[in-house]
Amino acid sequence: MPLFPTSPPFPLVNAAPPLHRAPSTRREWLGLAAQLPIGIGLLKAAGAGAGALLLANAAHALTARTLTFPRDHGSHPDLRTEWWYITGHVQAQGKPWGFQLTFFRSRVDATQGMQSAFAAKQLLFAHAAVTDVQGQRLLHDQRIARAGFGVAQASEADTRIRLQDWTLVRSDVGANAPSGLARSRYTTRIAGAEFALDLQFDSTQPVLLQGRQGLSRKGPDAAQASYYYSQPQLAVSGSVTVGGKRMAVAPGSGHAWMDHEWSEALLHPEAVGWDWIGMNLHDGSALTAFRLRRADGSALWAGGSFRTADQAAEIFEASAVTFTPERWWTSQQSGARYPVQWRVDTPAGRFGVHAVLDAQELDSQGSTGAIYWEGLSELRDRSDAGSDKVVGRGYLEMTGYAKRLALG
Repeated sequence: MPLFPTSPPFPLVNAAPPLHRAPSTRREWLGLAAQLPIGIGLLKAAGAGAGALLLANAAHALTARTLTFPRDHGSHPDLRTEWWYITGHVQAQGKPWGFQLTFFRSRVDATQGMQSAFAAKQLLFAHAAVTDVQGQRLLHDQRIARAGFGVAQASEADTRIRLQDWTLVRSDVGANAPSGLARSRYTTRIAGAEFALDLQFDSTQPVLLQGRQGLSRKGPDAAQASYYYSQPQLAVSGSVTVGGKRMAVAPGSGHAWMDHEWSEALLHPEAVGWDWIGMNLHDGSALTAFRLRRADGSALWAGGSFRTADQAAEIFEASAVTFTPERWWTSQQSGARYPVQWRVDTPAGRFGVHAVLDAQELDSQGSTGAIYWEGLSELRDRSDAGSDKVVGRGYLEMTGYAKRLALG
């Protein structure tokens, strides 16, 4: 079954796009481009913990280069796919909440030479969700539009993204000690049908370059790679609104993680899904780990990083990261079984990952054909025998459990 309907969501030229539901995960959204009639065509889309794109023609291998800021905080329309992704948790009104927001950009190759102002040269998508831990529920909403006409835009100069009434903007607010580098402040305003986010995210540490100085491999072939950096340990302030009730974030209670990634990468044909974590530790450290899975559950590729609050990042080799499921949860809606508790072994230690709420599955079959799990989770230290201490929180993402990622 294809991930998306066989007809494009809206014409490539000469019509204004109606509002549709956008893909619900930062990897899954790529499948929307798979249905656009763009000459050589995108076949299907899927990705790893940092994402990937399957193209009808071979993607070229990205070259190593120095990322420069603030330019690389901005959009890169010369490459096909890009996203800005923020996850985190806060206390508001004495209750714990998780949240995620993602803005996506996709270049449409066939329209690049068109002169019409209505040609959809870049598509913008967005997704946001709130985990109500005490209420045992997940709320989510989406947006989609073509770039231009004052409706949707992603600046190349810096992170300044607008998609209808949803925005994400970055600015400099001072210097990080002891690095002396400018600190980032991200401001987002999201208004969904059941919730709203009005949040600020202030960096407390320098940018974390994933992979080899920002060039991150996602498979055994050189073309399977992306430019990728993170900003962990973001301090969160602002408010969360649920059911019309605005709740201020308790001072000092919020921590968030930001990923920015762009690429033209191929997903390896043996990959059927992926598992990914981005975790903020209580001591200021940051842990990333991911793996791509084959149909038999074995790892096709893996990677990640670990950085303490004041040290250089340790980048993990593919063979050094293993995910072992420990507890499964079955969705009553889809029937899919997800590992909601993991043991993750890395060069930085052995960790347990425990879902804060089992039911954090999102079903987008009505629009995208895909079902996946993404949600707030605890990180536990398992390095010593008998140890199971909670040392951090972050987000776990899992795909390919409800059904194999369709590639044709």
